[in-house]
Amino acid sequence: MILAAGFGTRLLPHTNIRPKPLFPILNEPLLLLTIKRLQRSGFDLIIVNCHHLKEQVVKAIVDIPGVVIQQEENILGTGGGLRKAVELMRDEPVLVTNGDIYHTIDFKQLYQFHSAASCCATLAMHNYPRFNSVAVAHDRVVEFGTDPESELLAFTGIHIINPQILKAIPEGIESCIIDHYRQLLAKGKKLSVYRADDYFWTDMGTPQDYLRLNEGLLTGNIHRWSEFAYQDDNPNLISDSAELTGNVDVSDWCSIGSVNGHNITISGSVIWDGVDLPDGLVCRNRLISSTDTILCFES
Repeated sequence: MILAAGFGTRLLPHTNIRPKPLFPILNEPLLLLTIKRLQRSGFDLIIVNCHHLKEQVVKAIVDIPGVVIQQEENILGTGGGLRKAVELMRDEPVLVTNGDIYHTIDFKQLYQFHSAASCCATLAMHNYPRFNSVAVAHDRVVEFGTDPESELLAFTGIHIINPQILKAIPEGIESCIIDHYRQLLAKGKKLSVYRADDYFWTDMGTPQDYLRLNEGLLTGNIHRWSEFAYQDDNPNLISDSAELTGNVDVSDWCSIGSVNGHNITISGSVIWDGVDLPDGLVCRNRLISSTDTILCFES
């Protein structure tokens, strides 16, 4: 299951235009790339929940074989969304991943690890100081918070869950899966830890994170999934349907969609499809998601 229902408020105003899981990575929506990667790993039933700008999510994935869409009229959170999806799940462990992360964690290996762990859930964890907030000891979660005798790690947003434990979550109301995990720990249930320290991982929480991800993929500093149609070594990716005329200076690294522009200078930036760039635009280290956001730059 891919969790794709959130609002993405830290990425405003860009998430007023597209839901975060549909943000293009090298001109391809991250959600579609993630679905392809899951399918290549052997997952033949993929549930995607959606709420914010859900009509865009539905349009993007409705015709993909093996994908089931869960539309949520009210935001249900990670706990409520998973509870609603229980009836769509098979009677076997379900891999859950946030829809806004890019990583190299091996889905198959994680699934096999959980199958051998004899726990109700397995969380992929790593040492990521910016987000370290889960106490871990002996490959088990001790507490979602600090513990003086335990190592602090960060939850990657990728986990394997035995669906039966989700039935205790109240139906139809917003809730967080972490709160449910806390309740399971209080009852003596074991949550297994899969160490993912050796893999690359990033979320797209802020415009800066999003730009750094695109930069890393284009410059070769971040491993590029095989699902990308773009496999060139050129750090400047320009859509074949872009119409750029006059004096055009594209440098450093750039990802440019189907846009129109004349006499433009662009470096270190991402520009989405459908933008009409003003004549003489100079754009550095920016995300431009629409014509209206040209003056709402995020640095």
